[in-house]
Amino acid sequence: MKFKSLDPNGRRRVGVHARPALMALTTGAAAFAIAVGVGALSGIAPAHADDDDQEAQILIGFAIAPVPLNLAGKDRELVGLGSYIVNGVDHCNVCHSAGPGTEYAKGGNPYFKGNQPAVVNQATYLGGGRVFPQQVAGATPSIVSRNLTPDKTGLPEGGRTFAEFLAIMRTGVDLDHAHPNCADPTITASSTCFPANLPFNGDLLQIMPWPQLRHLTQHQLRAIYEYLRAVPCVAGPPSGLLHNDCS
Repeated sequence: MKFKSLDPNGRRRVGVHARPALMALTTGAAAFAIAVGVGALSGIAPAHADDDDQEAQILIGFAIAPVPLNLAGKDRELVGLGSYIVNGVDHCNVCHSAGPGTEYAKGGNPYFKGNQPAVVNQATYLGGGRVFPQQVAGATPSIVSRNLTPDKTGLPEGGRTFAEFLAIMRTGVDLDHAHPNCADPTITASSTCFPANLPFNGDLLQIMPWPQLRHLTQHQLRAIYEYLRAVPCVAGPPSGLLHNDCS
């Protein structure tokens, strides 16, 4: 099996063959340690640096995935790379969990005293629900992070296609219309829509850093999507925007 890496234009290209021992290590701390040490121990030529970086990122991605992954019918290389981006680079769960109080499992909060090991709470992982402060106190809706996990269709964000996911990441469009612009121009404060007298565009996702994420290559965004297809479904509340029908 060969790993893929990106050429300068962001297209996938065939890299060097990974060692069988490395390919076998798709979970656990051992994969992380080996992936990090590959370049230093094997005398890799500079010409292969990009390939080796991509291979290491895939292995690290599997090593740091905090939940069991459903790899059936998935592109394993994309899943590994997606995990590397979601968990190791962008830290998506910081916002897309229910908040600091439930982000980590009991005894696994690295911010607590006692040097606790970081253990993510699988029950809330990427399930959304974090409430952010109002952008204008008393005048704008509260922004709540969305549930990114797949529903019973196996598609992430509760059944979003890749085309929809790509549009969200490239343009910031809020396909849920969770906090639209107020239709009544006389409204100056609202908990459900953005008043016309304020600059915020309710058609777009607020708070979410899509203005930065849109610069990722299509290959990288496809990797994120493939990883989100592989994580467990979080049902969330019984109804509403954050609810997922898992079965």
